[in-house]
Amino acid sequence: MRTKVILVVTVLAGLILQCSLMPAISIASITPNLMIVLTVSFGLMRGKRAGLLLGFLCGLLTDLMIGPIVGFRAFIYMFIGYYSGYCYRIFYDDDIKMPILLTAAGDMVYGFAVYIFQFLLRGRVGIFFYIRRMILPEVIYTILITIVFYRLLLLLNRKLDKMDKRSVGSFV
Repeated sequence: MRTKVILVVTVLAGLILQCSLMPAISIASITPNLMIVLTVSFGLMRGKRAGLLLGFLCGLLTDLMIGPIVGFRAFIYMFIGYYSGYCYRIFYDDDIKMPILLTAAGDMVYGFAVYIFQFLLRGRVGIFFYIRRMILPEVIYTILITIVFYRLLLLLNRKLDKMDKRSVGSFV
């Protein structure tokens, strides 16, 4: 139970950072997507189910804060978290290449989904402009943020694992 509360508090802290700090460090109106970093990281470290649930929570909270349609980002983040969780068994914690690759792929999926459902369906078909000006810069910026935040999330996950092992050991 304590682990779940700590994960929810971590997601809320990520949301606060996403809505307050990230716009302050934006470059040319491009902000890194910290919620994707959280979703991918916990999907990798805790598996498909945790990735799906945390992705849903991250997306739902993001929808409530900035989205015009509630559930749009929740569905996309769920998808990203679930498929990040597939690498849970083959993933080595200290290797940062896998989180960077999955974060980049998740941000690309997110960018294309936003383009398709919020721009293309309204008749704006400048996909190469959108890729060059929005998707790729956000992916690069999110990767840079991943390098910093992933280490912090890894430390948090290790502490949560120790707490889980201690609580299981106290019953035996």
